[in-house]
Order: sequence, then structure tokens, then C-alpha cells
Amino acid sequence: MSEATGGERHDEAPTGGLGTRLNWLRAAVLGANDGIVSTAGVVVGVAGATDSQPALLTAGLAGLLAGSMSMAAGEYVSVSTQRDSEMAALAVEKRELKEQPEAELDELTRMLADRGLSEQVAREAAVQLTDRDALRAHARVEHGIDPDQLANPWHAAVASFLAFTAGALLPLLAIMLPPASARLYVTVLSVLAALTLTGWWSARLGAAAAGPAVLRNVCGGALAMAVTYAAGSALDAAGV
Repeated sequence: MSEATGGERHDEAPTGGLGTRLNWLRAAVLGANDGIVSTAGVVVGVAGATDSQPALLTAGLAGLLAGSMSMAAGEYVSVSTQRDSEMAALAVEKRELKEQPEAELDELTRMLADRGLSEQVAREAAVQLTDRDALRAHARVEHGIDPDQLANPWHAAVASFLAFTAGALLPLLAIMLPPASARLYVTVLSVLAALTLTGWWSARLGAAAAGPAVLRNVCGGALAMAVTYAAGSALDAAGV
């Protein structure tokens, strides 16, 4: 078969463990960033309506728990779907290798030749890969799947939960610990500083320019806090 089942075709084999670790690290940074922005929006919005510490704590904890559980559940569902697709692709390959091994060898040869190898070298490589582990060869070359490193939905869910929680703790602590007169300023400055760091780090992981990434991150977070604070202030003014 020439296309990956349940997803897009990968024209390049994965880079291996390093690429996997970088993807997880990038996901952790983005999860923490989501936790910072969403929880900051909640607590700053409530701060616009009241300076009650119990109300701020309740809202912050509710936002933290709701956000982290939502992230974990969403990641679990998403990665479970990915794993199902990977398992389905491997099952198809097993069947095809059993029923038509010569056709599969020809297909592997063509795919290797498409990557720049000469026909002779591609054939020799395909034969050697097939003799060593035919399923692994087709999984990696055709689908970009490592049968020993299939996506784990529980790992993804836990990682997302922890990353979001770690990010959400910053605005929650920033709004709770300082004196009432300084809460809002400390929270806003802390959040913007943290967003600068996560924007820079995500750009670095993606080998992109840091300036635009940081600017987008900081502006997005500032806008979220401004909107929720305005909404909270409007509700307070209306006597709600």
C-alpha cells in the first residue's frame, strides 16, 4: 500500500529518539503556555470584579483543574486515535507482507528509489531491510512509524495535565501571595515575563526567530488579560 492509513503520508522517516524528545518538549512548553494564559485570564477577570481572596482562589483553582483535565482528556482522545491509526496501518502491512511479499518488496524498492537511491542500491537495501525485519522496514519507510514507539495516550494525557498545571500555578500564586494592592500588577508582570520565556523557548525548539514568537505570545496573553479584566470590571460596575 502506498499511503498511510488514517493520516497523511510521511515522505521522510522519523529522526528517532531525539525528534521524539523534542516533540514532547515542545508540547510541554505549549501546554504550560496554555496554562499560564487561561488561568491568568480567569484570575485577572475575577480581580476586575472583586478583591476577595477566597473568590480569587476558588476561580483560579477551578480554572486550573478544568483546564488541566480538559487538556489531559483531549490529548488522550487525540493520541488514542493516532495509536489506533498506527495499529491499523501495521495490521494492513502484516497482512500484505504475508499475502504478497514480492509485491511489498517491489514497493519498498520503489519508495527507496524515490528518495534518491539508484535502482540497484534501492533493491539491495530493500532486500536487506526485508530480511532483517520486513514489518519494521515498511512501517518506518512507508508510514513513518516505529513499531516499538507507538503513541501512548496515557503518557500524553499525564504530560499535558502536568504541563498545564505547572503553567497555571504561576498566575494563581501571583494573584494570591502579594498584598491586595499589588496583586494585579504582580500577576500581569509575572505572566508577561513567563510568556516571554515560553515564546522564546518554543521558537528555539522550532528553530524559528524568537522576536516574532515572543511578541505574538506576549500580545496574546496581554489581550486575554485585558479582555477578561474589562469584563470583570463591567460586571462589578453593573452590580452583578
